[in-house]
Amino acid sequence: MTYQTITVEADARGVATLWLDRADKHNALSAQMIAEIGAATRALAQDDAVRVVVLGARGRSFCAGGDLAWMRAQFAAPPAEQAVEAGHLARMLQGLNALPKPLIGRVQGNCFGGGLGMVSVCDVAVGTGAVQMALTETRLGLIPATVGPYVVARMGEARARRVFFSGRRFDAEEARTLGLLARVVPEEALDAAVEEEVAPYLDCAPGAVAQAKALVQRLGGANDQALIDHSIDELVRCWQGAEAQHGITAFLEKRKPRWQS
Repeated sequence: MTYQTITVEADARGVATLWLDRADKHNALSAQMIAEIGAATRALAQDDAVRVVVLGARGRSFCAGGDLAWMRAQFAAPPAEQAVEAGHLARMLQGLNALPKPLIGRVQGNCFGGGLGMVSVCDVAVGTGAVQMALTETRLGLIPATVGPYVVARMGEARARRVFFSGRRFDAEEARTLGLLARVVPEEALDAAVEEEVAPYLDCAPGAVAQAKALVQRLGGANDQALIDHSIDELVRCWQGAEAQHGITAFLEKRKPRWQS
């Protein structure tokens, strides 16, 4: 399959890399990118030759979050259409989370909003010391809705409260203490560190790995459909609110929203 916003590569060992490939936009999640990640994830899940998946990104940023032009377009849409768009994002994250292969995150640069959500669904993520993360949604009048079940499952409620609604940036070391990154390494050591995480799985039975991963997810509860449906409803509610419309418009017009001094 040919993609325009992502690239998928696989080697002879069965290690596939799904690259976010919208570097000029800092890999911000557009409607097309969300759809292509979802399609690639489904294809990788069904490919018996693939044993491990690495989630990486081209360019300086891992992912700048949701594409603001895409979110702004939702303001004029009817509620039913907004729910469909929010559902696409939720199902993309759900598909990555439920991927029946180990998912290893390769993280560099800025990682905001939906990008942090994608890191949260990785089984293990390795980042460089220059990584900057944030759940920036509340600065725009939004909330971390569809990423919420996975972020809280990864961090735990107590640690999530430190960053979930403050909108503040935090560095790679704090991301490690929050449970988002397993390791922090120099940029030149990133690929070697990812390989160290990949290698053990190549000595394991693929079916047993898939079953063990599914069991962990069932025990952890992040795949609870009621929570995912609630996250969709909450995102639509934000899109319909005055704060989000004002906040995103202010950002796109390069001015401060009314709640910033």
